[in-house]
Amino acid sequence: MSDLILASKSKHRAQLLENAGVEFQTISAQIDEREVEAPILKAGLGASDVAEVLAIAKATEVSGRYSASFVIGCDQTLSFQGNLIHKPKDMEEAHRRLLALSGKSHRLNSAVALVSNGEVLWSYVESCQITFRKLDPAFIGRYTSSAGDKILSSVGAYQIEGIGINLIEKIEGDFFSIIGLPLLPLLAELRNRELIDG
Repeated sequence: MSDLILASKSKHRAQLLENAGVEFQTISAQIDEREVEAPILKAGLGASDVAEVLAIAKATEVSGRYSASFVIGCDQTLSFQGNLIHKPKDMEEAHRRLLALSGKSHRLNSAVALVSNGEVLWSYVESCQITFRKLDPAFIGRYTSSAGDKILSSVGAYQIEGIGINLIEKIEGDFFSIIGLPLLPLLAELRNRELIDG
């Protein structure tokens, strides 16, 4: 078995890998995400492209420091009404975000990449559509109060593995990708490369 690194601060992504029995260590990437995505947006590419480039950039940065390891990079973007949406800066912005998403659909684009010694070995993007039910503003207030500031770590200001599921009317796509990691394709790639038991 080879040394695997997850280049992500996300506890949820780490938990998915741990639950799958994958042995890895977590080392956060040190990149400026807005700086990396700027030329992608300027070129007119979409939110799924941004997610993939950021996943690759994160894995590549960590691979530069740990060249002997295989590094998994991840990113997730939210596209809504043709716009790329970032994580809310504070609870007030999270409240506004949820009001905007109320009764409408948006897409979560989850990307994963595998890099070793600075070389991109593989990347993959999964897009899922989430439809929110019509939300009463008072309910949103109660939800944000109950969920707390952990929702600020999510682009949509919700997490379906927690009470955020109460916001949703319909999900089209892979559960793991919605959490932020296209787990099944990643596991298949790790098995193909004999990086995990298979």
